[in-house]
Amino acid sequence: MRGIFSRSIAARLFWSAALACLVVLTLAGLALTAVYRQTAQVALDEQLNIYLSALVADLVNARDDANVEPGQLGAPQFELALSGWYWQISRLGAPPDVRTSRSLFASYLAPLPDSVSPDAQGRKRGEIAGPDNKPLRMLEREIDAGEQGRYLVQVAATTASVEAQVSQFDLALGLTFLTLALLLVAAMAVQARYGLRPLRALRADVMAVRRGKADRIFGAFPDEIAPLAAELNLLIATNREIVERARTQVGNLAHALKTPLSVLVNEAEAEAKGEGAASGTLPEKVVEQAMVMRDQVTFYLDRARAAARAGAVGVATPAAPALAAMARALGKIYARIDLSVDCPEDLRFLGEKQDFDDMLGNLIDNGCKWARGEVQVHVEAVEPAGDRQFLRALIDDDGPGLAPGRRAEALRRGRRLDETKPGSGLGLSIVKDLAEAYGGRLELGDSPLGGLRATLLLPAAA
Repeated sequence: MRGIFSRSIAARLFWSAALACLVVLTLAGLALTAVYRQTAQVALDEQLNIYLSALVADLVNARDDANVEPGQLGAPQFELALSGWYWQISRLGAPPDVRTSRSLFASYLAPLPDSVSPDAQGRKRGEIAGPDNKPLRMLEREIDAGEQGRYLVQVAATTASVEAQVSQFDLALGLTFLTLALLLVAAMAVQARYGLRPLRALRADVMAVRRGKADRIFGAFPDEIAPLAAELNLLIATNREIVERARTQVGNLAHALKTPLSVLVNEAEAEAKGEGAASGTLPEKVVEQAMVMRDQVTFYLDRARAAARAGAVGVATPAAPALAAMARALGKIYARIDLSVDCPEDLRFLGEKQDFDDMLGNLIDNGCKWARGEVQVHVEAVEPAGDRQFLRALIDDDGPGLAPGRRAEALRRGRRLDETKPGSGLGLSIVKDLAEAYGGRLELGDSPLGGLRATLLLPAAA
């Protein structure tokens, strides 16, 4: 059973609903049986009370009229021996006098114990053992007949009739509930199959994507499944982007290496033909072009690693501690710069910490290199775009700024703003590509401080 529950949602739904149905029907059956038993017992008590009232009336009339004989109830069950219906009138005190129905057949009814309390009409009711030790339901009442003395009037009936009625009711109820349970189980099986149909459709769509028959998941799904389908589409799109970026990086690397290799081939051929320059040119050219190729390989490997990290799922980085660490490190390097950082404590970047450090560190470092004396970093949350949340980082400096025509050039592949400044880094193109890999963007504009403003939009964790 545990294996079935762990493998199938349909089995979980079916068996849990069947178990709940069984429990509910069982409790309902027990409750109905108890109610019916009480109703049947009340009906028996009411019938016994009618006979008891008739016996009391006969006893009172017998006191006034000597021709009236008590016990003439007109019910044949009191005339048949051991029929299960009995009455008895006993004089309390001396001289003793006991009159009984013919059904008692020389037997007598025992009184109810003193522990049984009478009701408002002075009646007692309870269970006793009758003839042949069969259980009886009995009502009794004491009557004051004046000069004739006090009498105890008793009427009893077998409980077999009640048990028989309850048994018949239980049988009918059991058959009814069994039929109902079978219908409910069948309905639950249909419900589980129908309710899980969207999951089977989703599986078929995912299989179609895996087999190349579709590029995304289509179709209308229920509200509970639609977010899952949307997330799968995003996952498929992210995977496709990662593959496309990897293919692009490989192509770019191959293209970047083609020129240095051509130069080396041409220099080697010229050297072999004796057309080369003075001795020593070829080794220098090999070293020069090998350094170019090494830089290109390093450049594109960094881009590939950054793009791969951007595809990671479920990683979040607190922004405030990372920015505080950057500010401390850059504050020591650029002691002349007044560097201020403003970031909410609860803001988190939805991605790797290394990428966050690379992007913000590069932008802040560029600002410090070109600033005259002040750099301001402000990070804030922005309004959600659809079902995604973003944060915006503004890096302002008071340097010379950058002309609008050069801003697009600075973001192109292989170009950096700090070409005339010492130091090295990923370059703004890497920051731009990495931000776009995360679904964000990098923009350059004018700063309120008079220099350049770098605006970095990145996904934020909820």
